[in-house]
Amino acid sequence: MNGFEKRANLIKNKIMKTTFNMLRTSGPKRIRIADISKEAKVSQVTIYNYFGSKETLLQEVFKNYANNVIAEFEDYMNGGHSLKEKIEYILFMEKKYYNELSPGLIKELLIDDQELTRYVEEVYKEKTLPLTIRIIGEGKKSGEISEDVSIESVLGFIQLFMNQYELILGMAQQSSDLDKFLDGMVHMFFYGICGKP
Repeated sequence: MNGFEKRANLIKNKIMKTTFNMLRTSGPKRIRIADISKEAKVSQVTIYNYFGSKETLLQEVFKNYANNVIAEFEDYMNGGHSLKEKIEYILFMEKKYYNELSPGLIKELLIDDQELTRYVEEVYKEKTLPLTIRIIGEGKKSGEISEDVSIESVLGFIQLFMNQYELILGMAQQSSDLDKFLDGMVHMFFYGICGKP
């Protein structure tokens, strides 16, 4: 990479980082190229030269964020952790990212952007789902997940949990001990309310 390419990369990354930080406090519809330009200390023309439109910039920012999340997910799943730790990570990975981009903000980004919605569905089908299925299969082989429970049942239970994630996190934040609350949720995921069988 020559000096021009390095400089161009630095400017592009600066624009994307600025946009990401602005997304965390404002919705995508409230962000203007003029605001990004002022905050990033680059001209509006520079932003248009690199990205073409605000929509393309937002797509690239979100895809970059999602790619980083997926890379961390894959690293963790392949990192020699116990099944319980892996399931806990799946259930609560959003806890880490919730303060970066809330589920409501992500929905707002996806609602009017079919390309971004397709991208998210593709990543889920091609990366996240197969890796999760592999982890569940490994748990069944090792006896950590009952043979009586199908992979589809575990996936369904995880999905039920994640569909209510915002509500569960809100309850956890209102509890006197957030970590204890979340540990209890993981315990119930594995053993129900009666403890280990």
